[in-house]
Amino acid sequence: MRIINTRHRSQAPEIMDDFNMQGELLKETLHKIAQINRLLGGNRVTLKGVAALIKDIPPQQTISILDAGCGNGDMLRQLADLAVQQQRKFQLTGIDANPATVTYARELSQSYPDIHYYCGNIMESSFPQQQYDIILCTLTLHHFKEKEIRHLVKLFRKLAKTGVVINDLHRSALAYRLFQLVCFAFNLNRMVKTDGQVSILRGFKKKELHHLSAELNIGQYSLQWKWAFRYQWIINNV
Repeated sequence: MRIINTRHRSQAPEIMDDFNMQGELLKETLHKIAQINRLLGGNRVTLKGVAALIKDIPPQQTISILDAGCGNGDMLRQLADLAVQQQRKFQLTGIDANPATVTYARELSQSYPDIHYYCGNIMESSFPQQQYDIILCTLTLHHFKEKEIRHLVKLFRKLAKTGVVINDLHRSALAYRLFQLVCFAFNLNRMVKTDGQVSILRGFKKKELHHLSAELNIGQYSLQWKWAFRYQWIINNV
């Protein structure tokens, strides 16, 4: 068994990085990713981050939330369900760079009138400079290189009135091996296996995120390790 080197972030591409990808393999992969996130509790990292940011906001106030890199919209649907449970009003927006992914998210969200999707690349200058109360970035930041990550975090801070919740992977050899077991146990397809392993190697170490926070002069933030091998990075703009 080869040694997994996690000293530095991998620069290897993921199949998912092809924004022109479409078809049943893409849908199956997005479904499996959402399924794994729910099963292993990954979505709770983002949900609890949102709860922390809105705890002092009156229940009758509408809260606008943008999910940057929304995938099939599973995170937004869970937020919509949470709003109903807590008798809150969320205005939910998802953006993704892959047109087929956005179409699929819309199909799955037909019974959620408070969720709106549009196709766009958050790295392009045409990305709308619109303000939201909260911006989410769940398993998306690791797709970018360091310079791009600095740009995105600056942009998110500029556009989020209340704060930003980033939920991303802890780069760890143990996480890599455990994911291989998950792939075996659930007989996951080649794309999920390949991209999942690359994603972990493109993830982060805690000291890297602390260093980035200092570099960007982020004063109010919390950074915590969460199961399953995630970092919950909450940036408070209030």
